[in-house]
Amino acid sequence: YKGGCKAGSPQAVRNTAFFIAGLLLVLAQEHFFRLLRLLGKLFAVAHIPHGFLMIPGITPALTLPLILFMGVQEFPLLRGASVAFVLGYATDLVGMAPVGLYSFTYVALFITARGAGIRLAAQARWMQVLLTFAFTLVKSAMLLGLLAIFGRDTWVPRALWKISFPHAISTALFAPFVFHLGVRLLAWTAATSKADRGLTVAAGTRGERATTEPRQREHG
Repeated sequence: YKGGCKAGSPQAVRNTAFFIAGLLLVLAQEHFFRLLRLLGKLFAVAHIPHGFLMIPGITPALTLPLILFMGVQEFPLLRGASVAFVLGYATDLVGMAPVGLYSFTYVALFITARGAGIRLAAQARWMQVLLTFAFTLVKSAMLLGLLAIFGRDTWVPRALWKISFPHAISTALFAPFVFHLGVRLLAWTAATSKADRGLTVAAGTRGERATTEPRQREHG
């Protein structure tokens, strides 16, 4: 139906695919510190300098590039904002942040990226890195502003601001991989919808033949 999103429609399949991928990225970023700890131990055994792995804020926000991808690809506003809201809510719950903090921020970032009109520019990897770096800093500023206004402890925003820059760098470095994931999801959902349409057309053709053949025999 017009303006809606029927179950099984290409839009519904696409939304579900990005929603599941986003949830997996939420879980991955919440356990990223375990990977850094393991790498630190391996580097220590091999006598490789690994101090950079212990930098505060180096854990990336893997869901942010996916939300930016949906924005620059000009996803439908309501559907894209709903996916961004759910992923933000999941980040709030998993990260034990105040409920609504990331939900509001991710929706605002999706709308901003969608309205920026940089779809063609974001196809280059270096542009994906720069775009993600800039939006990660904007995200940090929004989070710190909300915490400063609504938070109970004014020390938290000042402490978190110091880790915003390494956080933006690490998130930007992972942006090309997440953007590539988004491209693959779009291609997969498009192929799936074409296959479904092909099966529907074939079934309809067989149904028409099954209906018309008995009629032709009767007239014959």
